[in-house]
Amino acid sequence: MTRDFRQIDVFSTGPFTGNPLAVVAAAEDLDEQTMRAISAWTNLSECTFLLPPTTEEADYRVRIFSLDTELPFAGHPTLGTARAWLDMGGTPQRSDVIFQECAAGLIRVRPDGDRLAFAAPPRLRTGPVEPGLLEQVRAVLGVERAQMVDAAWADNGPGWIAVLLDSASTVLSLRPVLARGGLEDLKVGVVGPWGPGGEADVEVRGFFSEGLALPEDPVTGSLNASIAQWLTETERISAPYVAAQGTVLGRRGRVHVTGDDAGDLWIGGQAEVSIRGTVEV
Repeated sequence: MTRDFRQIDVFSTGPFTGNPLAVVAAAEDLDEQTMRAISAWTNLSECTFLLPPTTEEADYRVRIFSLDTELPFAGHPTLGTARAWLDMGGTPQRSDVIFQECAAGLIRVRPDGDRLAFAAPPRLRTGPVEPGLLEQVRAVLGVERAQMVDAAWADNGPGWIAVLLDSASTVLSLRPVLARGGLEDLKVGVVGPWGPGGEADVEVRGFFSEGLALPEDPVTGSLNASIAQWLTETERISAPYVAAQGTVLGRRGRVHVTGDDAGDLWIGGQAEVSIRGTVEV
């Protein structure tokens, strides 16, 4: 069967500068094993599958895979899937918001000028990181204790630990090594402030263990969402602000964080169609 396929460049600032996402449409007859296989074959950080919604409120349903692992929620796949759905002719039920159904529930996505933005979902785990684990994280990152300003659980599904460092320069200088901390499973996001007058207010990097390796994600919506909630709650930053991510990898990702009158934070960015085609499966 021929199905629509899109590859979307998310949080980009120009062609091929963000985080790519593969989107497969009309996936209701695909079983989980096939979805896992397709996702692993694309070799992208995430691949999503569009399905009919199961609730009247939702505009569409999505299943999100990171290679062969299914995720309940992820940020750049949310924006990328919304862009693909619109590009394939999807029509929202409401003029001001799209409701995406995923394993984490209903996620709101709205137009934000020429960008798309999703409402930051509630975190599943917050609060201080256990001292022993935090010391292991510090060792993995290879930073001095004085460079670590603060840390907290910032888990909205993937399991992030967020670490605030003293500067964006320190963030960019990181060369983490998983074995240094004696850890086998780690998802850690780091953030550090830029000085005034720059293109971005903070620099963000996201690392996740994969076997004995510690890959880096180009631009991470879920991490930026939970970091934004943490930093605004602790009054270390206020919205609106702009986060840069992917710099060390040669990308120019930009995440635009805004707030609304209801107290919600919206995580936005460009989501551009890079490839239009079909897939036979």
